[in-house]
Amino acid sequence: MVETVTLARSGSLAGRRMASVTELAPVARFSFRGSEATAIKLGEAFGARPAVEPCRSSVAGARSALWLGPDEWLLIATDQDAGTLFAALETALAAEPHSLVDVSHRNTGFDIVGAGGAGLLSEGCPLDFDLAAFPVGMCTQTVLGKAEIVLWRFAPLSFRLECWRSFAPYVADFLAQAADNQD
Repeated sequence: MVETVTLARSGSLAGRRMASVTELAPVARFSFRGSEATAIKLGEAFGARPAVEPCRSSVAGARSALWLGPDEWLLIATDQDAGTLFAALETALAAEPHSLVDVSHRNTGFDIVGAGGAGLLSEGCPLDFDLAAFPVGMCTQTVLGKAEIVLWRFAPLSFRLECWRSFAPYVADFLAQAADNQD
């Protein structure tokens, strides 16, 4: 289900801080684990070289690679069938020690866009969302309330939140309640 909900703080229209929360359509997602050298080979096949700087992302067109740990990345591709892409990546990495798991059906994503987005997230996430502390391109594994999430800032006022599909209703309700709390 793809759903867009606009959450706004009360007050005058001129002073209103808004954020739209959109549950995203299904995309190809993979959990990749391997050495930095293997990640470079993966990047050639995937089309987006995985970032090697901690908590950073790399983007090439419709493909993104999010650094989650010293040997772990979340790969997101919005332009191709997961099965076809998985087979191509496995072929490219056949001689390399690695783990590649298709998590396309396990995960779902939300885009949180607007001036009020950081405020909504801060209601249940212990991160500092100031641009200096959490700049564009930064990503991390964290929590929102009681749900484990991956959070990625892809523009100054735009975040992508990835979570397990089973937590999606909780995350959506949490964000809606956070918006109510800001009134």
